[in-house]
Amino acid sequence: MKGKTGVRRIINALGYSWDGVKAACEEAGFRQLLWLNGTLLLLALCLPFGLAVQLVLILASCMSLAVELINTGIEAAVDHTSLDKHDLAKRAKDVGSAAQYLTLFMLALLWLLAVWRTFVAA
Repeated sequence: MKGKTGVRRIINALGYSWDGVKAACEEAGFRQLLWLNGTLLLLALCLPFGLAVQLVLILASCMSLAVELINTGIEAAVDHTSLDKHDLAKRAKDVGSAAQYLTLFMLALLWLLAVWRTFVAA
């Protein structure tokens, strides 16, 4: 059997997740994304967007942070395995980075569309 069960397992999982967020905050890229997405969250709630638009913008920001957490985990796992240059290690890191940039592209596109439809095309 694996560890605790029930409520204790959930509490432990929350602690491990919090440890992961703290570890990610040691990375400059993650801290920058926190500031960016925190600012975008405030703007999404303060600007006169409809509820559906607000929810989509908030979801996109959360996705950006989640993908960065995964990317940071991939980089840590690869670096733990070996710091030597290897084609597969580079591929793993590059794919994680590409996933983050795709998410940031989506975030920027959604914001541009939301601002355009609310303030320009209205």
